[in-house]
Amino acid sequence: METAIANPSAELISTGRPQLDRNLRLKDVLKTLPKDVFIKSRFKAWFGFLSNVVLVSLGWWGIAIAPWTLLPLLWLFTGTGFFGLFVIAHDCGHRSFANKKWVNNLVGHIALTPCIYPFHPWRIQHNIHHKNTNHIDRDNTWNPFYVEQYEALNKFEKTVYRSLHGKFWWLGSIVHWFQLHFQWWTIKPGKEREQFKFSALFVMAEMAIGFPLLIATTGWWGWFSLWCMPWLVFHFWLSTVTLLHHTLPDLRFEPDGKWHEVTAQLVGSTDCKYPWWFEWICHDINVHVPHHLTTAIPWYNLRKAHASIEENWGEYITRNRFSFRLLWQITDVCHLYDEEKGYRTFSES
Repeated sequence: METAIANPSAELISTGRPQLDRNLRLKDVLKTLPKDVFIKSRFKAWFGFLSNVVLVSLGWWGIAIAPWTLLPLLWLFTGTGFFGLFVIAHDCGHRSFANKKWVNNLVGHIALTPCIYPFHPWRIQHNIHHKNTNHIDRDNTWNPFYVEQYEALNKFEKTVYRSLHGKFWWLGSIVHWFQLHFQWWTIKPGKEREQFKFSALFVMAEMAIGFPLLIATTGWWGWFSLWCMPWLVFHFWLSTVTLLHHTLPDLRFEPDGKWHEVTAQLVGSTDCKYPWWFEWICHDINVHVPHHLTTAIPWYNLRKAHASIEENWGEYITRNRFSFRLLWQITDVCHLYDEEKGYRTFSES
């Protein structure tokens, strides 16, 4: 793990970085970014989307004709293509793919079709994460439980929690998908509920029609090989990338009264280096700090924005490099949360 500490003698917070002025506002940080990072490129946006469509199509073609010895590699390739489509839908959800809202909605639904992920429910829930990043009580993405919360769970709930915050972290996004993205009746009546319901029913219809057709034409093995295994690879990446964006032993979650927006977005988000092929297929989603400062930056401008942040705010940034060793360390330690001590392991509860 690489952590930037420009001035070791400065007043330090628990993360080992200089203390941010709590009077600092998000717009003060955004003023330091080049204005052209907010400019959308129709060509780059559509090229990114269509390139993933081509990659997934090539992956499916390869799975259909390749010998079984090549299937694991093709599952990895195709599932990573799924995740690339998810990243395009991610820009659509933040309205940074196109200027017209209906284009964002249409492309978002199409891009998430192989992932069977409801677009509007994801968009609505994901915006909660951005508004409350690393808020211990309000964030909805990998926020840990207090010890007291964990102890109040029943045996089954404890087993699920221990698994998802341990070595089965890669199933976390599947549980999140199932728990939060189909229950439209939990949303306050109005436009958002109708959008939520439409997307949820769209995905249900997709599964009800698409799965039987796939099984009828390719058999159960075709369903498993062409869709299920790539889908599991997609969720491995979704769980892993999301986990590494905001989870390290020294990154803080804070409650009301202590939570500070700029600290949460600038210090509480991390950038992580992945293999070049992953970063290319998945459109630099790992360049995460600029995205958390403002969701208005399209994926193809993230690196330029990041260079500016490095220049002006580099002492506050956390940088990692993807590895299974890092994942093992996180899932060995980042289990429960204590407001004063930070993360605690299950054995310390």
